[in-house]
Amino acid sequence: MRVITGKYKGRHFDVPRTFKARPTTDFAKENLFNVLRAYIDFPSTRALDLFAGTGSITLELLSRGCPLVVSVEKDRQHFSFISAVLRKLDDPAARPYCGDALRFVARCREQFDLIFADPPYALPELPELPDRVMQSSALAPDGIFVLEHGDKHDFSARPDFLAHRAYGSVNFSFFRRPQVADEEE
Repeated sequence: MRVITGKYKGRHFDVPRTFKARPTTDFAKENLFNVLRAYIDFPSTRALDLFAGTGSITLELLSRGCPLVVSVEKDRQHFSFISAVLRKLDDPAARPYCGDALRFVARCREQFDLIFADPPYALPELPELPDRVMQSSALAPDGIFVLEHGDKHDFSARPDFLAHRAYGSVNFSFFRRPQVADEEE
């Protein structure tokens, strides 16, 4: 696994072969971040990486200068790997969390400008993830939610849907939380 750009560009981290997680391919990851550049300013973006897996997206967000990146991973082996990589980087913006991503979102009191989720494609709750994120307080007003998923899902009918991109078998759906209407209007 390598970091594509930013302050950690070119850094390589060997993911153990025993991992169940499938890291997002470099091609898909590079294109994802090219799309995200149109929506967010990384140095001012507080980010949440759900179902962090290998931590690949977390590393790209940190490398691009996000002031806070919380990565949530339930699998203890994966969490230990992410934590070890983050210790090597010694980046104060990184905050790993070992726990269930769905519970984390439901209970989270912090707000994030960007939430990225790469759940197992077979996760029964995958179709509900946009609702769960939008109904939580975790995504800030005007915040972006990105869901990585297989090609069986189509979220384009949702009012908060922004865009869809497919790179081989990897699909990204982008959503935006509406701005809170000004109460004085």
